[in-house]
Amino acid sequence: MSSPIPDALLGPADIRELAAALGVRPTKQRGQNFVIDANTVRRIVRTAEVRPDDTVVEVGPGLGSLTLALLEAADRVTAVEIDDVLAGALPATVAARMPERADRFALVHSDALHVTELPGPAPTALVANLPYNVAVPVLLHMLDTFPSIERTLVMVQAEVADRLAAAPGSKVYGVPSVKANWYAEVKRAGAIGRTVFWPAPNVDSGLVALVRRTEPIPTTATKAQVFRVVDAAFAQRRKTLRAALAGWAGSAAAAETALVAAGVSPQARGESLTVEEFARIAEHAPRV
Repeated sequence: MSSPIPDALLGPADIRELAAALGVRPTKQRGQNFVIDANTVRRIVRTAEVRPDDTVVEVGPGLGSLTLALLEAADRVTAVEIDDVLAGALPATVAARMPERADRFALVHSDALHVTELPGPAPTALVANLPYNVAVPVLLHMLDTFPSIERTLVMVQAEVADRLAAAPGSKVYGVPSVKANWYAEVKRAGAIGRTVFWPAPNVDSGLVALVRRTEPIPTTATKAQVFRVVDAAFAQRRKTLRAALAGWAGSAAAAETALVAAGVSPQARGESLTVEEFARIAEHAPRV
């Protein structure tokens, strides 16, 4: 049996009332779908394993459904919101519904893709309902920019969740899978139905959990060098690596030399390689 919903969390009527008062209409351009179910946000916080000593960063808080649930569980919450109206309203919502925690909340009015610093203690967790259209770039940017983030739980379009958590050899394994794996161990952490959102999206959503690697991928290549190989390999994913990496290496023959030196078959395709194998190839990049 589900626990009673505290008054502090937002329900469907609260969300619509807030939106009406602010003149907010969710926009497709920003991928806005507000969560209107308090049990869902509590489930997200539980699945994220938010601890009382965590400093959580949330991207795209919207009207504050998840923000309030995070504030119940974490030490501090910093929300990053790009929308002018939503960013202006959220601190007041927090102060009104959870006054005893308001001093534990900070708002950064900015595009998450451009955020390079956050107020207060370094974030230890990232928990967010990410806008569908920028989910992967935002996730990778936050993991790269804030190495203190140990645990991440994001809600994304189900198809994106599958890609992020895909293993080598899977049909949906690709650039997002490899790049996310550079930073963390990635796994699917559940499904979210359409009816918990307003407006209801025409796609299903999924939860993805990421736990940062305690040891970085062992390689002498830089992240940028490895990611260049990954991008090249999947730009022509149906081709063998010998052909797909010809542009990166300068020629197909040079690509074959690098692949052999890295212990990877020139006839393999990108979708069969682990992030460690991509790193080995990058280490053997032709000297130009």
